[in-house]
Amino acid sequence: MSVSDIIVPVVDEGLGNSSYVVDLGDRRALAIDPERDPSPYLRAASQSRDRIVYSAETHLHADFVSGSRELAAQGAQVLAPAAGHSEFPHRGLDDGEEVDLGGLTLRALATPGHTPEHLSYLLLDGAAPMALFSGGSLLVGSVARTDLIAPEQTENLARSLWRSLHERILTLPDDLPVYPTHGAGSFCSAPAGGERTTTIGAEKAGNALLGAPDEDAFVKLLFKGLGTYPPYFTRLREVNRRGPAVFGTDPPALARLDAIDVRRRIDDGAVVVDVRPITAYAETHIPGALSIELRDQFGTWLGWLVEDGRPIVFVLDREQDRGEVVRQALKVGYEHLVGELEGGMGAWRRAGFEDSRVALVPAAEATGTILDIRQAAEFVAGHIPGALHAELGSVDRAELPSEHLTIMCGHGERAMSAASILEARGNRDRTVVLGGPADWAKATGRPLDTGR
Repeated sequence: MSVSDIIVPVVDEGLGNSSYVVDLGDRRALAIDPERDPSPYLRAASQSRDRIVYSAETHLHADFVSGSRELAAQGAQVLAPAAGHSEFPHRGLDDGEEVDLGGLTLRALATPGHTPEHLSYLLLDGAAPMALFSGGSLLVGSVARTDLIAPEQTENLARSLWRSLHERILTLPDDLPVYPTHGAGSFCSAPAGGERTTTIGAEKAGNALLGAPDEDAFVKLLFKGLGTYPPYFTRLREVNRRGPAVFGTDPPALARLDAIDVRRRIDDGAVVVDVRPITAYAETHIPGALSIELRDQFGTWLGWLVEDGRPIVFVLDREQDRGEVVRQALKVGYEHLVGELEGGMGAWRRAGFEDSRVALVPAAEATGTILDIRQAAEFVAGHIPGALHAELGSVDRAELPSEHLTIMCGHGERAMSAASILEARGNRDRTVVLGGPADWAKATGRPLDTGR
């Protein structure tokens, strides 16, 4: 039996991360870096009639709330870096410590860099290495960023990562399978490709960061690939260290609020997050409501755009999954979920309250002052000539012209979020583009600009 036969990946496309469930035999399983909702891991284990007896953390995560306490409530023992000083029951591991898994062995390897306490886990069958769970150290075509702790630690952590890679990880056999936690789409990583797993040899041959001739060149190359990241990253490490609240397999349901109650909640400081498709938001929405369409990336943008601790009221369409809204909010640490507007926008209008609208245009009709709100790397790769640029995460602080703005991203969802933020600032003179620069170039036959 190959190692891939006993390792089941659980992929979160929205966060760009992978967790793993390892079949240990004797109807027992090990989870690696689980997210907050325990259901996917329990389901994966149950397919082999296993129960999860261990849940291992490679580091204190910044981009999601850990699910190890959830699995502990289901009977698992938590394994975590001793240097992380977690405040909930766990077995703290130091470099070189081994855990007897009953036939297999898990060896902790200190690999600081992405975080100071970071461990990678080497799965062994006897003395033979079977797999490396590399967490945020070695990724597919990349490594994880080192700037999430504090600015003054970023360079030292990058140098630690260089040593971790060259002294600990790259000394392992070339054919050893590598199972990273962070992957394509994760704001914890430098840019990476679409593959989720790799081998030591493949990374030696194709990872540009590993090809750096020396430590200084590695640090310079790593820093060049770092972009911005959501502000919730600065607080979730501590949430995970202290131990998050346990919700179980059934997340709490959203309370149903009538329009008058929602109006009162808004007056008391609640933020309205409208998760409906952007076409529905464009047609009618509560003035000042933040548009974040429910999709894989919903949790990331909720964490980026909504102030921590602020009570949240949601607006949904009838057919949307309320449980998914709650699950995505909880996985990035948002627990003050007041409820949803019962009856949706129809109820809001029937109560006599004002609503707002936003014009939508196809990419071919994007004219005037165009504001591109994609990430900097996306903008540099190709944008409409003359477009202004402000990342969505900073558009509320950007100095923008007072004239009409045509707002664009890659498809339209982030552009609508930006339009809703500008509306809350008092700017209602804006249009949102359905599509992105590539659609504009295809429709008009004109080339895109690159660079700044």
